[in-house]
Amino acid sequence: MALTHAAPGALIDTRPLGERLRATPTHALLKTAALELMRVVLPAGHSLPPHSVPGEITVLCVEGSAWLRAGTGDHLLKPGDLVLLPGGDRHSVQAVEDCSLLVTVLLAQAAAKHLRSCAAKA
Repeated sequence: MALTHAAPGALIDTRPLGERLRATPTHALLKTAALELMRVVLPAGHSLPPHSVPGEITVLCVEGSAWLRAGTGDHLLKPGDLVLLPGGDRHSVQAVEDCSLLVTVLLAQAAAKHLRSCAAKA
């Protein structure tokens, strides 16, 4: 079954999940040609192994806490903390408490193609 992503102009609820956190899987909230927004849900003690993506990313802690370990530095993320990572920066996440994170990914190649297309039309 295909994932449903938010349409342009649609409201997206990014509030803390609270009691629903442990029952909510990680999922994409929206995806365009140049941008992807995901809610990453990790139970305490679980982790995302080291990885990187070509485009820049932001990680916003919505609830709980997690260690973000990256080439640019390590951060203990708590609710309201936001960090920007450059494209290609190898990073991992380790949940200290049950947590949910909003992760925005700039899809670098798609974004560059889109910008070139827009410039050509101008």
